[in-house]
Amino acid sequence: MVFNFRKRGVTDGVTPEASISNDGANSTGVKALDTLKAFEQQHILDPNLPVEELNDVGAALASGNVEKGLQVEATLLEDNSPYPEVRAAVRNYDVDLPANTIRAWVIGLILCTIGSAINMLFSLRNPSITITTYVVQLVAYPIGLGWDLIFPDREFNVMGVKFNFKPGKFNFKEHVIIVVMSNAAYGGGVLYATDVLLAQQIFYGQNLGWGFQILFGITTLCTGYGLAGLARRFLVWPAAMIWPSDLVNASLFYTLHDHSPSDPAKTNGWSVGRYRWFIYVFLFGFVGYWFPGWIFQGLSYFTFICWAAPNNVVVNKIFGGLHGYGILPTTLDWTVVSGYASSPLIPPAHAIANTLAGVIIFFVFVSMGIHFSGMWYADYFVVQSSNAFDNTGKVYNVSKILNDQLQFDEAKYHEYSPLYLSTQFALCYGLAFAAVAAVVVHVVLYHGSQIKTQFKLARNQEEDVHMRIMKKYRDAEDWWYLALFVIMIGLSFVVCCAWPTGFPAWAYVVCIIIPLVWTIPVGIVQAITNIQLGLNVLTEFIVGYMLPGRPIAMMMFKNYGYICMSQALYFAQDLKLGHYMKVPPRTMFWSQLTASIWSAIVQIAVMNWALGTIPNVCSEDQPDSYICPGGKVFYTASIIWGAIGPARMFSGGSLYSSLQWFWLVGAVTPVITWFLARRFPKSVFRYVNMPLIFGGSGQIPPATVYTYLCWGWVGLLFNHYIKRRFNGWWLQYNYITSAALDCGLVVSTIIIFFTLYLTSAQAPQWYGNVDAFNTLDQTAKAIKSVVPKGETFGPTSWP
Repeated sequence: MVFNFRKRGVTDGVTPEASISNDGANSTGVKALDTLKAFEQQHILDPNLPVEELNDVGAALASGNVEKGLQVEATLLEDNSPYPEVRAAVRNYDVDLPANTIRAWVIGLILCTIGSAINMLFSLRNPSITITTYVVQLVAYPIGLGWDLIFPDREFNVMGVKFNFKPGKFNFKEHVIIVVMSNAAYGGGVLYATDVLLAQQIFYGQNLGWGFQILFGITTLCTGYGLAGLARRFLVWPAAMIWPSDLVNASLFYTLHDHSPSDPAKTNGWSVGRYRWFIYVFLFGFVGYWFPGWIFQGLSYFTFICWAAPNNVVVNKIFGGLHGYGILPTTLDWTVVSGYASSPLIPPAHAIANTLAGVIIFFVFVSMGIHFSGMWYADYFVVQSSNAFDNTGKVYNVSKILNDQLQFDEAKYHEYSPLYLSTQFALCYGLAFAAVAAVVVHVVLYHGSQIKTQFKLARNQEEDVHMRIMKKYRDAEDWWYLALFVIMIGLSFVVCCAWPTGFPAWAYVVCIIIPLVWTIPVGIVQAITNIQLGLNVLTEFIVGYMLPGRPIAMMMFKNYGYICMSQALYFAQDLKLGHYMKVPPRTMFWSQLTASIWSAIVQIAVMNWALGTIPNVCSEDQPDSYICPGGKVFYTASIIWGAIGPARMFSGGSLYSSLQWFWLVGAVTPVITWFLARRFPKSVFRYVNMPLIFGGSGQIPPATVYTYLCWGWVGLLFNHYIKRRFNGWWLQYNYITSAALDCGLVVSTIIIFFTLYLTSAQAPQWYGNVDAFNTLDQTAKAIKSVVPKGETFGPTSWP
């Protein structure tokens, strides 16, 4: 959705009332009404724009009153963002503050280094811990204030080079640079390429050296950055791309640097300032997690019905939160609510509703029909599991289908077993097929004309208040991002072809087409809804058909095809944050690029140090639990998808071949909803989003129906009920409440991990920590039929 305000005229202008006699005023009025007409046409199906604002635009156009048109235009478009969430979280003016300072770069690089090293090291451990960017955002603030106490506000001159260690007080623009550097380094978690390298080095015995590893890591991150920069005219500059999670970060930046009280007249009577409110909720979240995190761990999956009938299979299937359907979702653990789908206080209500609709329709009703009918041999498995199974009902033993060189052995595969999935796991593949098809069709129908216009107009495309302000800064040129993208593509060819990876150049060409095609469609959905649709299944599916029997090539294909897009969207999200906070684009470019390259080097170095220093690292019996869980999962996936392959699972007469129909369902359903939305533009159909219905629950597994239902009801409570009933409170406190709960949880988790788990302390041994977990659901034993020892189920031969 794009505002072409006064850049391209609308031919069928509205004739104003004759009461305006002055030619200049009349001309301005005509332009205002034409602008509103273009706005209405482009936003008629915008789910984030309140219908009341569309009604105001429609009333002004219907009356033809230029004064009213000018008033509506100024209110919605000239003075501020048309979206109330953005108006509440982001200032509609700029403050001239330095951003590209020594202070920001030093603090940013130090935190980038420490965070990258800690995350990499502990990603090798199970359980693990992650330093998130919320931690960096919190920690950077007192460090910046401490810097001001040490260094003088004085300009130095060394051999003609002038610099100042303290150019005024530590400000929020410097704070943004620090956080953006950390986000670029590990916003999406540990460097994804390290899981590939661990699987390659530990489990396949192939060590291609530091040169390969560093280039592989850098190209993984920076190819996505180049792509994000090229896509910013579609994903960053348009006002309709609100990126809800950025509103949380913006609220926290302003809260930390502005301690002013609230106006009770605007906040439903509340006068407490957002800074004080943040402190209160932070302490609540910090103290509160000690109960489900240590004292009473049964509060996480508070499935009290299962506690009452711990050995009843049906009860545990229906009400179990871990391996069942999770009906009656109740939890007092914020990690269960927000751990997989992020904070439910961030996505708009329509996004939550679409996601919940998909969960209830497919993962409850359809799944129950499949599971309780025994389809796909469901009687032998729990409702949900992240594991694959063999024909005895046990977890699939990948080692039984490998030869001495750890390569796939087809003869052993046919001697052992086909691969079976739990009901929910199988359904998630079908829904992933549908989501991948639906997102392309949806974006073409709903946003196709706007994308075409944005491509032509580049930076002159829109005149919302934030874009107008940002035009005062020199932009990072398109050719910068294009050059970076081309260089990374060239280096990626070197990575694939200069070392014996088994990944041919032509396959890399196919691989990079995937993010080129899907980054903008998936990015538009994420920018509007805060939910990212994953391409991991698509990449596994394609490479499994293209390069069967090449597991290392499969891992590299997935890394470049899926992670390139995922990283591109992380970078685009940060570019929008800089856009909101009025940080110069060129400073953003160099800070993100530098942090990405440096973080890749640090993480590769820490990985190699750990592999060479920690005894028995990545082995199951490693005494300190450094068992490399991520690398092990990647290795198993490489066997299943790169060796067994999708053809044996989804093609021809295979057990799960019917899931291929989801491709067609995903492609057709957005057309139906689009026609209904066009026919009834202000009805509920304007909020229906088929990509979200199919793919919004993409974290299942390892997320469960239970966690999504908990996430959904909390999100609807805040973003539907409270937003409508107490709108002033919601606008002032909702996003800062989300940030405080997340920050309190993260800090509490870190302290519990380092003070209790690493010291091998034992949690209190009582019912809430012991018996609450002795249910069939928690022990993954809610199974209708158990295979007798020495027997198998299923076919006697398989593809």
